[in-house]
Amino acid sequence: MIQSAEEFVRLRTSNNPEEYRRAAHEDAPDHVWQEIIDRHPEMRAWVAHNKTVPLWALKKLAFDRDSDVRLAVAMKRKLPIEVLTAMAKDQSSAVASAAQRQLQRRGNP
Repeated sequence: MIQSAEEFVRLRTSNNPEEYRRAAHEDAPDHVWQEIIDRHPEMRAWVAHNKTVPLWALKKLAFDRDSDVRLAVAMKRKLPIEVLTAMAKDQSSAVASAAQRQLQRRGNP
């Protein structure tokens, strides 16, 4: 388990493939995710890429000012329909398209 925002940043920026993998696959407590989001904006897209990131964090990042962050979120399969529907109207065509594809996969036009 990732224990701190600093650990996540270190793992994510590591040249060691095993450490890099940990940043993408390991869980962290909610307060760690919140600290990364609040204090490390350059890591927000990588938070969204994590396989265990909680839904509350994805919902928050779905409306981030950075379109790369929103795109990473729009590609997540576990997003609720209402979040994807809102993202399908995003000002970024890449984000909107990704959200629309997720909706279509679920049978929602």
